Amino acid sequence: MDVVIVGAGLGGLSAACHLQGMGHDVTVLERAATPGGRAGLLELDGYAFDTGPTVMTMVDLLDDAFAAVGAERTDHVELTRLDPAYRALFADGSELHVAAGREAMTQEIRERIGAKDAEAFGRFADWLAELYELELPNFIDADLSSPFDMLRRPMALVKLLQLGGLRKLHHVVGEYFDDPRLHRIFSFQAMYAGLSPFEALAIYGVITYMDSVAGVYGVQGGMHSVPRGLAEAAGKAGAQFRYGEVVERVTTDASGRANGVLLAGGERLRADAVVMNADVPVAYRQLLGAQPPLVTRVGRYSPSCAVWLAGVDGDLPDGTTHHNIHFGDQWDEAFTALLRDGTRMPDPSILVTAPTVTDPQLAPDGRHILYVLEPVPNLDGRVDWHRERDVIRDQLAQRVRELGYPGDVEVEHLTDPLDWQAQGMERGTPFALAHRFFQTGPFRPHLEDRRHPGVVFVGSGTIPGVGIPMVLISGKLAAARVDRMARGGRGRR
Repeated sequence: MDVVIVGAGLGGLSAACHLQGMGHDVTVLERAATPGGRAGLLELDGYAFDTGPTVMTMVDLLDDAFAAVGAERTDHVELTRLDPAYRALFADGSELHVAAGREAMTQEIRERIGAKDAEAFGRFADWLAELYELELPNFIDADLSSPFDMLRRPMALVKLLQLGGLRKLHHVVGEYFDDPRLHRIFSFQAMYAGLSPFEALAIYGVITYMDSVAGVYGVQGGMHSVPRGLAEAAGKAGAQFRYGEVVERVTTDASGRANGVLLAGGERLRADAVVMNADVPVAYRQLLGAQPPLVTRVGRYSPSCAVWLAGVDGDLPDGTTHHNIHFGDQWDEAFTALLRDGTRMPDPSILVTAPTVTDPQLAPDGRHILYVLEPVPNLDGRVDWHRERDVIRDQLAQRVRELGYPGDVEVEHLTDPLDWQAQGMERGTPFALAHRFFQTGPFRPHLEDRRHPGVVFVGSGTIPGVGIPMVLISGKLAAARVDRMARGGRGRR
Protein backbone atom coordinates (compact mmCIF):
# COMPACT_ATOMS: atom_id res chain seq x y z
CA MET A 1 0.00 0.00 0.00
CA ASP A 2 1.35 3.45 -0.92
CA VAL A 3 1.14 5.83 2.05
CA VAL A 4 1.96 9.53 2.12
CA ILE A 5 2.67 11.07 5.51
CA VAL A 6 2.26 14.85 5.70
CA GLY A 7 4.67 16.10 8.33
CA ALA A 8 7.80 14.63 9.90
CA GLY A 9 6.95 15.42 13.50
CA LEU A 10 7.33 12.71 16.11
CA GLY A 11 3.83 11.37 15.40
CA GLY A 12 4.46 11.18 11.67
CA LEU A 13 7.85 9.57 12.21
CA SER A 14 6.40 6.98 14.57
CA ALA A 15 3.72 6.19 11.99
CA ALA A 16 6.41 5.96 9.29
CA CYS A 17 8.41 3.42 11.29
CA HIS A 18 5.41 1.25 12.08
CA LEU A 19 3.99 1.41 8.53
CA GLN A 20 7.34 0.68 6.93
CA GLY A 21 7.79 -2.23 9.30
CA MET A 22 4.39 -3.57 8.21
CA GLY A 23 5.58 -3.64 4.61
CA HIS A 24 3.92 -0.52 3.22
CA ASP A 25 5.58 1.94 0.85
CA VAL A 26 5.97 5.15 2.81
CA THR A 27 6.77 8.67 1.62
CA VAL A 28 7.14 11.41 4.22
CA LEU A 29 6.68 15.02 3.11
CA GLU A 30 8.05 17.74 5.37
CA ARG A 31 8.01 21.48 4.67
CA ALA A 32 11.09 22.13 6.82
CA ALA A 33 14.63 21.17 5.87
CA THR A 34 14.88 18.61 8.67
CA PRO A 35 12.59 16.22 10.56
CA GLY A 36 11.18 17.06 13.96
CA GLY A 37 8.13 19.29 13.68
CA ARG A 38 7.64 20.83 17.12
CA ALA A 39 10.82 19.04 18.26
CA GLY A 40 12.86 21.45 16.19
CA LEU A 41 16.46 22.64 16.15
CA LEU A 42 17.80 26.20 16.07
CA GLU A 43 21.50 26.71 15.47
CA LEU A 44 22.97 30.14 16.27
CA ASP A 45 26.71 30.92 16.35
CA GLY A 46 27.78 27.52 17.66
CA TYR A 47 24.78 27.00 19.95
CA ALA A 48 22.30 24.18 19.18
CA PHE A 49 18.91 24.87 20.77
CA ASP A 50 15.92 22.59 21.08
CA THR A 51 12.89 24.68 20.15
CA GLY A 52 10.15 22.35 21.41
CA PRO A 53 9.90 19.65 24.08
CA THR A 54 12.86 19.09 26.37
CA VAL A 55 11.54 16.36 28.69
CA MET A 56 12.04 12.78 27.50
CA THR A 57 10.22 9.98 29.34
CA MET A 58 8.91 6.46 28.64
CA VAL A 59 11.87 5.35 26.55
CA ASP A 60 10.28 1.95 25.91
CA LEU A 61 7.76 3.63 23.60
CA LEU A 62 10.61 5.11 21.59
CA ASP A 63 12.24 1.68 21.51
CA ASP A 64 9.01 0.28 20.04
CA ALA A 65 9.15 2.70 17.11
CA PHE A 66 12.73 1.76 16.30
CA ALA A 67 12.00 -1.94 16.72
CA ALA A 68 9.18 -1.66 14.17
CA VAL A 69 11.80 -1.21 11.44
CA GLY A 70 14.23 -3.71 12.95
CA ALA A 71 16.45 -1.04 14.48
CA GLU A 72 17.95 -0.51 17.91
CA ARG A 73 17.37 2.84 19.50
CA THR A 74 20.90 2.81 20.93
CA ASP A 75 22.31 2.84 17.38
CA HIS A 76 20.54 6.12 16.64
CA VAL A 77 19.86 7.99 19.88
CA GLU A 78 21.98 8.16 23.03
CA LEU A 79 20.03 8.71 26.23
CA THR A 80 21.16 9.28 29.80
CA ARG A 81 18.80 8.98 32.75
CA LEU A 82 18.83 12.27 34.60
CA ASP A 83 19.47 12.19 38.31
CA PRO A 84 17.77 14.23 39.54
CA ALA A 85 15.00 14.37 37.00
CA TYR A 86 14.24 17.89 38.22
CA ARG A 87 15.59 20.32 40.76
CA ALA A 88 12.70 22.20 42.33
CA LEU A 89 13.32 25.56 43.98
CA PHE A 90 10.70 27.34 46.05
CA ALA A 91 10.01 30.94 46.94
CA ASP A 92 11.03 30.35 50.58
CA GLY A 93 14.54 29.40 49.45
CA SER A 94 14.12 25.65 49.97
CA GLU A 95 15.08 23.08 47.37
CA LEU A 96 14.02 19.54 46.54
CA HIS A 97 15.35 17.07 44.01
CA VAL A 98 13.12 14.62 42.15
CA ALA A 99 15.68 11.85 42.50
CA ALA A 100 15.97 8.87 40.17
CA GLY A 101 14.66 5.70 41.79
CA ARG A 102 12.24 5.04 44.61
CA GLU A 103 14.83 4.58 47.34
CA ALA A 104 16.70 7.74 46.39
CA MET A 105 13.50 9.81 46.29
CA THR A 106 12.37 8.41 49.62
CA GLN A 107 15.69 9.41 51.16
CA GLU A 108 15.49 12.87 49.55
CA ILE A 109 12.08 13.48 51.11
CA ARG A 110 13.20 12.09 54.46
CA GLU A 111 16.22 14.39 54.62
CA ARG A 112 14.59 17.56 53.34
CA ILE A 113 11.00 17.23 54.61
CA GLY A 114 10.50 14.43 57.09
CA ALA A 115 9.85 10.76 57.79
CA LYS A 116 6.07 10.84 57.44
CA ASP A 117 6.02 12.14 53.88
CA ALA A 118 9.01 9.92 53.01
CA GLU A 119 7.04 6.85 54.07
CA ALA A 120 4.05 8.07 52.07
CA PHE A 121 6.09 8.28 48.88
CA GLY A 122 6.33 4.48 48.63
CA ARG A 123 2.55 4.14 48.78
CA PHE A 124 2.14 7.01 46.32
CA ALA A 125 4.56 5.41 43.87
CA ASP A 126 2.66 2.12 44.16
CA TRP A 127 -0.59 3.94 43.35
CA LEU A 128 0.97 5.70 40.35
CA ALA A 129 2.36 2.43 39.01
CA GLU A 130 -0.99 0.64 39.40
CA LEU A 131 -2.76 3.55 37.71
CA TYR A 132 -0.31 3.54 34.80
CA GLU A 133 -0.44 -0.23 34.31
CA LEU A 134 -4.22 -0.03 34.18
CA GLU A 135 -4.49 3.01 31.91
CA LEU A 136 -1.79 2.23 29.35
CA PRO A 137 -3.34 -0.85 27.69
CA ASN A 138 -6.96 0.09 28.29
CA PHE A 139 -7.21 3.83 27.72
CA ILE A 140 -3.92 5.19 26.32
CA ASP A 141 -2.46 2.62 23.94
CA ALA A 142 -5.97 1.91 22.69
CA ASP A 143 -7.87 2.97 19.59
CA LEU A 144 -10.93 4.53 21.23
CA SER A 145 -13.33 5.64 18.50
CA SER A 146 -16.38 6.17 20.68
CA PRO A 147 -17.42 6.08 24.34
CA PHE A 148 -18.76 2.59 23.70
CA ASP A 149 -15.17 1.41 23.22
CA MET A 150 -14.55 2.37 26.84
CA LEU A 151 -17.67 0.53 27.97
CA ARG A 152 -16.24 -2.63 26.40
CA ARG A 153 -13.66 -2.53 29.20
CA PRO A 154 -16.01 -2.71 32.22
CA MET A 155 -13.54 -4.26 34.61
CA ALA A 156 -10.92 -1.65 33.75
CA LEU A 157 -13.45 1.12 34.37
CA VAL A 158 -14.40 -0.38 37.72
CA LYS A 159 -10.74 -0.63 38.69
CA LEU A 160 -10.16 2.97 37.60
CA LEU A 161 -12.95 4.11 39.89
CA GLN A 162 -11.57 2.01 42.74
CA LEU A 163 -8.17 3.68 42.30
CA GLY A 164 -9.78 7.10 42.49
CA GLY A 165 -8.94 7.96 38.91
CA LEU A 166 -11.96 10.25 38.53
CA ARG A 167 -11.23 12.28 41.64
CA LYS A 168 -9.29 15.54 41.47
CA LEU A 169 -5.55 15.08 41.24
CA HIS A 170 -4.69 17.67 43.90
CA HIS A 171 -7.06 15.98 46.39
CA VAL A 172 -5.39 12.60 45.87
CA VAL A 173 -1.88 13.99 46.16
CA GLY A 174 -2.92 15.92 49.25
CA GLU A 175 -4.11 12.74 50.94
CA TYR A 176 -0.64 11.21 50.62
CA PHE A 177 1.53 14.19 51.56
CA ASP A 178 1.34 16.96 54.14
CA ASP A 179 4.04 19.24 52.76
CA PRO A 180 2.71 21.69 50.13
CA ARG A 181 5.98 21.52 48.22
CA LEU A 182 5.29 17.88 47.46
CA HIS A 183 1.79 18.81 46.34
CA ARG A 184 3.40 20.99 43.69
CA ILE A 185 6.12 18.53 42.71
CA PHE A 186 3.66 15.70 42.12
CA SER A 187 0.83 17.63 40.50
CA PHE A 188 2.38 20.33 38.31
CA GLN A 189 2.46 17.74 35.49
CA ALA A 190 -1.26 18.42 34.96
CA MET A 191 -0.09 21.50 33.08
CA TYR A 192 1.23 19.18 30.35
CA ALA A 193 -2.39 18.20 29.76
CA GLY A 194 -3.52 21.83 29.68
CA LEU A 195 -5.12 21.72 33.13
CA SER A 196 -4.48 23.00 36.60
CA PRO A 197 -3.92 20.40 39.34
CA PHE A 198 -7.15 21.65 40.91
CA GLU A 199 -9.30 20.70 37.90
CA ALA A 200 -7.32 17.75 36.50
CA LEU A 201 -8.64 14.29 37.20
CA ALA A 202 -6.39 11.85 39.02
CA ILE A 203 -6.10 9.80 35.82
CA TYR A 204 -3.43 12.33 34.81
CA GLY A 205 -1.30 11.03 37.62
CA VAL A 206 0.09 8.82 34.86
CA ILE A 207 2.13 11.84 33.72
CA THR A 208 3.53 12.13 37.23
CA TYR A 209 4.38 8.43 36.99
CA MET A 210 6.30 9.02 33.75
CA ASP A 211 8.33 11.82 35.34
CA SER A 212 8.74 10.73 38.93
CA VAL A 213 8.85 6.93 38.73
CA ALA A 214 9.72 5.82 35.18
CA GLY A 215 12.35 8.54 34.91
CA VAL A 216 13.41 11.51 32.78
CA TYR A 217 16.20 11.25 30.23
CA GLY A 218 18.64 13.62 28.63
CA VAL A 219 19.33 13.24 24.91
CA GLN A 220 22.88 13.60 23.63
CA GLY A 221 22.85 16.11 20.81
CA GLY A 222 19.61 17.58 22.11
CA MET A 223 16.02 16.45 21.77
CA HIS A 224 16.25 16.97 18.01
CA SER A 225 18.37 13.80 17.92
CA VAL A 226 15.19 11.80 18.54
CA PRO A 227 13.33 12.73 15.31
CA ARG A 228 16.58 12.65 13.40
CA GLY A 229 17.24 9.12 14.64
CA LEU A 230 13.73 7.94 13.82
CA ALA A 231 14.02 9.37 10.30
CA GLU A 232 17.35 7.63 9.82
CA ALA A 233 15.96 4.29 10.95
CA ALA A 234 12.83 4.58 8.80
CA GLY A 235 14.91 5.69 5.83
CA LYS A 236 17.27 2.73 6.13
CA ALA A 237 14.21 0.47 6.14
CA GLY A 238 13.02 1.97 2.85
CA ALA A 239 10.84 4.97 3.72
CA GLN A 240 11.32 7.95 1.42
CA PHE A 241 11.78 11.43 2.92
CA ARG A 242 11.29 14.63 0.97
CA TYR A 243 12.13 17.85 2.79
CA GLY A 244 11.24 21.38 1.77
CA GLU A 245 7.95 20.15 0.35
CA VAL A 246 4.78 22.14 0.98
CA VAL A 247 1.51 20.23 0.60
CA GLU A 248 -1.30 22.31 -0.90
CA ARG A 249 -4.16 19.89 -0.37
CA VAL A 250 -5.26 16.28 -0.22
CA THR A 251 -6.66 15.00 -3.52
CA THR A 252 -9.64 12.67 -3.82
CA ASP A 253 -11.21 10.35 -6.35
CA ALA A 254 -14.77 10.52 -7.68
CA SER A 255 -16.12 8.85 -4.53
CA GLY A 256 -14.43 11.38 -2.25
CA ARG A 257 -11.74 9.02 -1.01
CA ALA A 258 -8.23 10.41 -0.58
CA ASN A 259 -5.93 9.30 -3.37
CA GLY A 260 -2.87 11.47 -2.83
CA VAL A 261 -1.66 15.02 -2.31
CA LEU A 262 -0.94 18.06 -4.46
CA LEU A 263 2.34 19.83 -3.75
CA ALA A 264 2.91 23.57 -3.94
CA GLY A 265 5.08 23.13 -7.02
CA GLY A 266 2.23 21.44 -8.88
CA GLU A 267 3.41 17.85 -8.49
CA ARG A 268 0.80 15.30 -7.53
CA LEU A 269 1.70 12.24 -5.49
CA ARG A 270 -0.69 9.33 -5.57
CA ALA A 271 -1.37 7.33 -2.42
CA ASP A 272 -3.78 4.75 -1.08
CA ALA A 273 -3.83 6.53 2.30
CA VAL A 274 -2.71 9.89 3.66
CA VAL A 275 -1.47 10.19 7.23
CA MET A 276 -1.86 13.76 8.47
CA ASN A 277 0.64 15.02 11.05
CA ALA A 278 -0.42 18.67 10.80
CA ASP A 279 -2.35 20.19 13.72
CA VAL A 280 -5.87 18.78 13.35
CA PRO A 281 -8.00 21.93 12.85
CA VAL A 282 -5.35 23.50 10.62
CA ALA A 283 -5.22 20.34 8.51
CA TYR A 284 -8.99 20.38 8.02
CA ARG A 285 -9.10 24.01 6.92
CA GLN A 286 -5.96 24.19 4.82
CA LEU A 287 -5.44 20.70 3.42
CA LEU A 288 -8.92 19.17 3.37
CA GLY A 289 -10.94 22.32 2.69
CA ALA A 290 -13.42 21.26 5.35
CA GLN A 291 -14.84 22.42 8.64
CA PRO A 292 -12.89 20.96 11.57
CA PRO A 293 -14.60 18.70 14.12
CA LEU A 294 -16.93 20.45 16.55
CA VAL A 295 -14.70 19.86 19.58
CA THR A 296 -11.83 21.73 17.91
CA ARG A 297 -14.10 24.71 17.25
CA VAL A 298 -15.86 25.04 20.59
CA GLY A 299 -13.51 23.20 22.95
CA ARG A 300 -11.02 24.72 25.36
CA TYR A 301 -7.40 24.77 24.30
CA SER A 302 -4.39 24.30 26.53
CA PRO A 303 -2.44 27.31 27.68
CA SER A 304 0.52 28.22 25.52
CA CYS A 305 4.05 29.06 26.60
CA ALA A 306 6.68 31.69 26.01
CA VAL A 307 10.10 30.15 25.45
CA TRP A 308 13.23 32.27 25.72
CA LEU A 309 16.35 30.57 24.38
CA ALA A 310 19.63 32.13 25.44
CA GLY A 311 23.25 31.26 24.76
CA VAL A 312 25.16 32.63 27.72
CA ASP A 313 28.77 33.11 28.79
CA GLY A 314 29.53 32.35 32.40
CA ASP A 315 29.16 29.73 35.08
CA LEU A 316 25.82 28.27 36.08
CA PRO A 317 24.73 28.60 39.71
CA ASP A 318 25.94 25.89 42.05
CA GLY A 319 23.58 22.93 41.99
CA THR A 320 22.09 23.64 38.58
CA THR A 321 20.77 20.45 36.99
CA HIS A 322 19.45 19.65 33.53
CA HIS A 323 15.87 20.65 34.46
CA ASN A 324 15.23 23.31 37.09
CA ILE A 325 11.73 24.35 38.17
CA HIS A 326 11.49 27.68 39.96
CA PHE A 327 8.10 27.78 41.67
CA GLY A 328 6.50 31.13 42.32
CA ASP A 329 5.06 31.90 45.74
CA GLN A 330 1.51 32.11 44.41
CA TRP A 331 -0.03 28.84 43.23
CA ASP A 332 -3.83 28.96 43.23
CA GLU A 333 -3.79 32.57 42.02
CA ALA A 334 -1.43 31.74 39.17
CA PHE A 335 -3.77 29.10 37.73
CA THR A 336 -6.78 31.36 38.16
CA ALA A 337 -5.08 34.07 36.13
CA LEU A 338 -3.83 31.72 33.45
CA LEU A 339 -6.83 29.44 32.95
CA ARG A 340 -9.84 31.49 34.04
CA ASP A 341 -8.84 35.08 33.36
CA GLY A 342 -6.62 34.52 30.31
CA THR A 343 -3.85 36.70 31.72
CA ARG A 344 -0.25 36.03 32.60
CA MET A 345 0.50 34.46 35.96
CA PRO A 346 1.08 37.20 38.56
CA ASP A 347 3.94 35.22 40.11
CA PRO A 348 4.89 32.70 37.42
CA SER A 349 6.60 29.40 37.95
CA ILE A 350 9.18 28.83 35.24
CA LEU A 351 11.19 25.93 33.88
CA VAL A 352 14.87 26.56 33.21
CA THR A 353 16.43 23.73 31.25
CA ALA A 354 20.22 23.82 31.00
CA PRO A 355 21.01 20.96 28.58
CA THR A 356 24.73 21.80 28.58
CA VAL A 357 24.88 20.33 32.09
CA THR A 358 24.41 16.95 30.40
CA ASP A 359 25.86 17.69 26.96
CA PRO A 360 28.42 20.54 26.92
CA GLN A 361 28.91 20.14 23.15
CA LEU A 362 25.59 21.91 22.52
CA ALA A 363 27.36 25.23 23.14
CA PRO A 364 30.83 26.72 22.49
CA ASP A 365 33.48 26.04 25.13
CA GLY A 366 32.71 27.69 28.43
CA ARG A 367 29.20 28.67 27.37
CA HIS A 368 25.78 27.35 28.30
CA ILE A 369 22.28 27.10 26.91
CA LEU A 370 19.27 28.29 28.89
CA TYR A 371 15.81 27.18 27.78
CA VAL A 372 13.40 29.27 29.83
CA LEU A 373 9.69 28.48 29.66
CA GLU A 374 6.79 30.35 31.23
CA PRO A 375 3.21 29.05 30.80
CA VAL A 376 1.11 31.82 29.24
CA PRO A 377 -2.42 32.18 27.87
CA ASN A 378 -3.10 31.01 24.34
CA LEU A 379 -4.56 33.39 21.77
CA ASP A 380 -8.03 33.02 23.28
CA GLY A 381 -6.69 34.93 26.29
CA ARG A 382 -6.54 38.64 26.98
CA VAL A 383 -2.85 39.27 26.29
CA ASP A 384 -1.83 41.51 23.40
CA TRP A 385 1.25 39.67 22.27
CA HIS A 386 2.26 42.42 19.85
CA ARG A 387 2.80 44.63 22.91
CA GLU A 388 3.75 41.96 25.46
CA ARG A 389 6.50 40.22 23.47
CA ASP A 390 9.34 42.55 24.50
CA VAL A 391 7.98 42.79 28.03
CA ILE A 392 8.07 39.05 28.67
CA ARG A 393 11.51 38.73 27.11
CA ASP A 394 12.90 41.36 29.46
CA GLN A 395 11.12 39.88 32.47
CA LEU A 396 12.37 36.37 31.77
CA ALA A 397 15.92 37.63 31.25
CA GLN A 398 15.77 39.60 34.49
CA ARG A 399 14.26 36.68 36.39
CA VAL A 400 16.99 34.22 35.42
CA ARG A 401 19.68 36.79 36.27
CA GLU A 402 18.12 37.25 39.70
CA LEU A 403 18.14 33.48 40.12
CA GLY A 404 21.89 33.49 39.55
CA TYR A 405 22.14 32.30 35.97
CA PRO A 406 24.69 34.04 33.70
CA GLY A 407 23.49 37.39 32.38
CA ASP A 408 25.97 37.76 29.51
CA VAL A 409 23.68 36.78 26.62
CA GLU A 410 25.49 36.10 23.34
CA VAL A 411 22.56 34.85 21.25
CA GLU A 412 18.85 34.60 21.98
CA HIS A 413 15.48 33.72 20.48
CA LEU A 414 11.95 34.14 21.81
CA THR A 415 8.87 32.14 20.83
CA ASP A 416 5.45 33.43 21.92
CA PRO A 417 1.88 32.35 21.04
CA LEU A 418 1.86 34.34 17.80
CA ASP A 419 4.98 32.45 16.73
CA TRP A 420 3.38 29.10 17.59
CA GLN A 421 0.37 30.10 15.51
CA ALA A 422 2.63 31.02 12.58
CA GLN A 423 4.08 27.50 12.82
CA GLY A 424 0.61 26.06 12.24
CA MET A 425 -0.59 25.52 15.80
CA GLU A 426 -4.22 26.31 16.55
CA ARG A 427 -4.87 29.16 19.01
CA GLY A 428 -1.13 29.67 19.29
CA THR A 429 -0.51 26.72 21.60
CA PRO A 430 1.83 23.78 20.99
CA PHE A 431 -0.26 21.70 23.42
CA ALA A 432 -3.51 21.34 21.41
CA LEU A 433 -6.89 20.81 23.10
CA ALA A 434 -6.82 20.68 26.89
CA HIS A 435 -7.49 17.23 28.34
CA ARG A 436 -10.79 18.01 29.99
CA PHE A 437 -12.95 14.91 30.40
CA PHE A 438 -15.05 15.57 27.29
CA GLN A 439 -11.91 16.36 25.28
CA THR A 440 -10.12 13.14 26.19
CA GLY A 441 -10.09 9.63 24.75
CA PRO A 442 -13.07 8.99 22.47
CA PHE A 443 -14.21 12.62 22.83
CA ARG A 444 -11.00 13.87 21.24
CA PRO A 445 -10.79 14.29 17.42
CA HIS A 446 -10.66 10.78 16.02
CA LEU A 447 -7.93 9.17 13.97
CA GLU A 448 -10.40 9.04 11.08
CA ASP A 449 -13.36 11.08 9.90
CA ARG A 450 -16.02 9.38 7.80
CA ARG A 451 -16.26 12.53 5.71
CA HIS A 452 -12.67 12.00 4.54
CA PRO A 453 -12.04 8.29 3.91
CA GLY A 454 -8.43 7.39 3.39
CA VAL A 455 -7.14 10.16 5.70
CA VAL A 456 -5.76 9.20 9.11
CA PHE A 457 -4.68 11.78 11.69
CA VAL A 458 -1.70 11.51 13.99
CA GLY A 459 -0.21 13.75 16.68
CA SER A 460 -1.16 15.55 19.85
CA GLY A 461 -4.51 16.79 18.50
CA THR A 462 -5.97 13.29 18.22
CA ILE A 463 -5.84 10.26 20.51
CA PRO A 464 -4.32 9.60 22.95
CA GLY A 465 -3.14 13.21 23.36
CA VAL A 466 -0.32 15.57 24.24
CA GLY A 467 3.29 14.75 25.04
CA ILE A 468 6.06 12.76 23.42
CA PRO A 469 4.91 9.35 24.78
CA MET A 470 1.33 9.97 23.65
CA VAL A 471 2.39 11.18 20.22
CA LEU A 472 4.58 8.11 19.68
CA ILE A 473 1.60 5.92 20.58
CA SER A 474 -0.57 7.97 18.23
CA GLY A 475 1.77 7.07 15.38
CA LYS A 476 1.43 3.38 16.18
CA LEU A 477 -2.36 3.60 16.36
CA ALA A 478 -2.52 5.51 13.06
CA ALA A 479 -0.32 2.91 11.38
CA ALA A 480 -2.62 0.14 12.61
CA ARG A 481 -5.60 1.96 11.09
CA VAL A 482 -3.89 2.22 7.71
CA ASP A 483 -2.83 -1.41 7.86
CA ARG A 484 -6.43 -2.48 8.43
CA MET A 485 -7.42 -0.49 5.37
CA ALA A 486 -4.82 -2.36 3.34
CA ARG A 487 -6.12 -5.70 4.53
CA GLY A 488 -9.64 -4.77 3.50
CA GLY A 489 -10.91 -4.18 7.02
CA ARG A 490 -12.78 -1.17 8.20
CA GLY A 491 -10.68 1.66 9.47
CA ARG A 492 -12.61 1.78 12.70
CA ARG A 493 -12.67 -1.13 15.08
